[in-house]
Amino acid sequence: MEQQASMSTVRELMMEYAERTGLLSAGVAPWRYLWTDAFAVCNFLELYRRTGDAHCRQLALHLVDQVHHVLGRHRDDDPRTGWIGGLDEQSGNLHPTKGGLRIGKGMNERRPDDPVDAQLEWDRDGQYYHYLTKWMHALHQVARATEDSTYARWAIELAKTAHARFTYAPSSGDPMRMYWKMSIDLSYPLVSSMGHHDPLDGFITYLQLQATAAKDAGKASMPGLSAEIAEMAGMCRGKSWATDDPLGIGGLLSSAYRLSQLIVNEGVEQAGLPGILLDASLMGLQAYERGHAWTLPTDHRLAFRELGLSIGLHAVEKLEGLIGQTPSDFKMKNRLHSRAESLMSVAPLRDIIETFWLAPANRQASSWTGHRDINMVMLATSLAPDGYLSL
Repeated sequence: MEQQASMSTVRELMMEYAERTGLLSAGVAPWRYLWTDAFAVCNFLELYRRTGDAHCRQLALHLVDQVHHVLGRHRDDDPRTGWIGGLDEQSGNLHPTKGGLRIGKGMNERRPDDPVDAQLEWDRDGQYYHYLTKWMHALHQVARATEDSTYARWAIELAKTAHARFTYAPSSGDPMRMYWKMSIDLSYPLVSSMGHHDPLDGFITYLQLQATAAKDAGKASMPGLSAEIAEMAGMCRGKSWATDDPLGIGGLLSSAYRLSQLIVNEGVEQAGLPGILLDASLMGLQAYERGHAWTLPTDHRLAFRELGLSIGLHAVEKLEGLIGQTPSDFKMKNRLHSRAESLMSVAPLRDIIETFWLAPANRQASSWTGHRDINMVMLATSLAPDGYLSL
């Protein structure tokens, strides 16, 4: 899509989202959902970068404030009130992420003595680790765009809280593990199994935040994440990351690009990991291609999962450009280049996905309207991915 037309579409999608979810209108009660809002913050920053429209920058900052004051506090249908971490009002305003952030689901969480219903759990509130890492990333992007270290501090405070509550050491002496879903106040697990990519998400995000903290050291003293990074590295060691889920594949590709930026620009010593992630992505893509899922009827497709893949394929293209700018003696350069080339052979799938979901008729399907907010925001990210992908 031609760049000017693309940005016009991105703006249209994001303003509709802002109106629908109570970001623009005081007459609409805020409806916040952490995953969607994390991508939205990045999109508003990218709109500001591309157009110079200060209103978009203000929307990004207003959204951060809304998320903290809605998802950082107890639900309206909960007898508890105030900040979910138990801080008083003044401390909560200064440290809004110290108690973590709710997902934003429609139903209240399962209480410890309630029976487990695996299907119903998808609709219940709580805290997801992989949503929290998305919000850490969004705060990092705001910190870099505004040069305000407050946002970086909030991201690190969230990382330290999430790590302390989601990770645990099994009594058997086995390696550390993570819970997939925790209660709103982080006092008990709601789903005890470990998310496939959660340790990887945490490891790369912590490295990213640590690099930012090192840059901002002259402005303000920042808490460190060295211990948390070491524990995440241990959980990642020897893991297989391959998946045939398009959203998961896209996440691996985006992570490979984020990590490569940290290696090239910040001197992070993880030169072997991007190649591992690209190998896992290629394996997953080959499995995904064999299923031809993008040819299914519209009502049998989930736009946000496919758009996660298209965002990842944008990341591969950017990774190729980054590799090309590195010195010829850069460790792993040839290996990364060959893997990126292999992945670029499926780049046309990115355009197929975007074109399909840009068609108005396909956005009338129940699979689109049933997840309208997240679909709109991730389509906007795919059309203008730099706000999310570029550190």
